[in-house]
Formats: sequence, C-alpha cells, structure tokens
Amino acid sequence: MTRDRNRDEHGQTTLFIVGLAIVLLMAAVVVIDASSAFLRRQGLDNLADGAALAGADAGASGEEVYTEGVDPERLRLFTQRAREGVAAYLSATGARGRFPGLTYAVSVDPVRRAVTVVIRAPLDLPLTIPGSPAHPVIGASGSAVVSPRR
Repeated sequence: MTRDRNRDEHGQTTLFIVGLAIVLLMAAVVVIDASSAFLRRQGLDNLADGAALAGADAGASGEEVYTEGVDPERLRLFTQRAREGVAAYLSATGARGRFPGLTYAVSVDPVRRAVTVVIRAPLDLPLTIPGSPAHPVIGASGSAVVSPRR
C-alpha cells in the first residue's frame, strides 16, 4: 500500500516549486513596477509644486504691484500671467525632457488667490503583468496660495 501512495505523489514537489517560483516572480514584478510608479509620481509632485509656486508668483506680479503697492484686499491673480509662469517654469526645468508626453492644466481661484497645477504623464513600467493597462498615465497636482503680509 505504501508503494502505490508514493507513485501517486510523484512529481508533486516539482509542481509546487514551479508554482511558487511563478508566484514569487509575479510578486517581484509588482514590487518593481510599484516602486517605479511611486518614484515617477514623486517627481511629478515636485514638478507640480514648483510650477504652482511659479504660476502664483507670476500671476500676482505686474505693473499694478509697483504702481499701486500690494494691498492684501485688492491683490489680484492674473490667469494668463499665471499660465505663462507655469509654462516658463516647466520649460526652464526641462520637464518635457524628463517626462515625455507631459500635459498640464492651470486653474486660478481668485477668491482663495490660489493657483493649482495638474500634471499628467505616461508611465513606462519596467515590467508588465498580463492584464495590466497597456499605456498607464500618472498624475500629480500642486497648489500655491498668494497671501501677502504687512
């Protein structure tokens, strides 16, 4: 009876080891891709924060600041200047070279005196798992508030 039992289980260890190796390989792929996506998003976060600060600075500066002074109640953000400031910042930092396919949107909230920048870029993952998105996109946003103090 012992011999028949051993024959039935022949090869089970090999199958278990192969299955375990596949699971470990897929876990490694997930960890590598997650790390890559996290680092890419961190880079986009930094870029969005810097762009928002540049946009807020550009949007709040103009001839009226020098001729009329900076009155906290009357300080206005100019949307076009904010957009130009963001574009200049992204160009100066070489963002499109570091993040090919980068797109961005700038919004200005005149009530809060805030500039918000949303940045999106394609994510090139080092490894892929079947069933994962073919062309994933990652995004980040940054916001800066203009608040003059006396």
